[in-house]
Amino acid sequence: MEHLLRATAQAEARHFWFRGFRRFVTPLLRQATVGRPRARLLDCGCGTGNNLALLERFGQAAGFDLSETGLRIGRQDGRTRLARGSVAAAPFRSECFDVVTSFDVIYSLEDADERSAIAEMYRLLKPGGFAIINVAAMKALRGDHSVLSHEQRRYNRPMLRQRLEAAGFAIVRLTYTNFTLFPPMLLTRALQRRRGLRSESAAQHEIKVPPAPVNALLSGVLRLESAWVRWFDAPAGSSLLCLAQKPLG
Repeated sequence: MEHLLRATAQAEARHFWFRGFRRFVTPLLRQATVGRPRARLLDCGCGTGNNLALLERFGQAAGFDLSETGLRIGRQDGRTRLARGSVAAAPFRSECFDVVTSFDVIYSLEDADERSAIAEMYRLLKPGGFAIINVAAMKALRGDHSVLSHEQRRYNRPMLRQRLEAAGFAIVRLTYTNFTLFPPMLLTRALQRRRGLRSESAAQHEIKVPPAPVNALLSGVLRLESAWVRWFDAPAGSSLLCLAQKPLG
């Protein structure tokens, strides 16, 4: 995970995947905070805290993570609203946030910790609050990146829905993303599995920023997809993005 955090910190600003991710997430953040001008947002498993800049567009944002490396990188970059703690036992009071987020975290947890993390997100939310969760999707896309991220599972729609509803959440939106990249990714990941997945340090090529023309092209492709996904659910993709609500009752 230290390898992933360091590699991610270098790629977050420019890599086409992260640019696309922020475009996919932004409409859900807007929907979750409408009518909440002083919303409190918490990023659970924030890594370096890079996503707080996005969350702060919609209210007061903070984040926490178990990794000292990620938090140190975040603080070196000037982020102050960071705390250390486990997503399976969040160091915050119950029902004190309007929105909680979990971006590419719970798929790397053992089953018991995954259930605890989902339960903690539910506990932290005020009644009527929202959780925005992004996870790795589709077993067929397991590859070198799975080693880098210590991936325990890749989700499909029924699987993520069942686990969130079991914790008490109501699903508002659930869609795959990165559908436009699915065909080449499916082929690439199949070839990676056939030759054998790389070691954690060797797998860092998965998160390096591509040459500028390629990166710009793929950023544009995901920009177009993000506009389409605002209105329609994608049938497949490398990620699964969910907006879930804690019922008012």
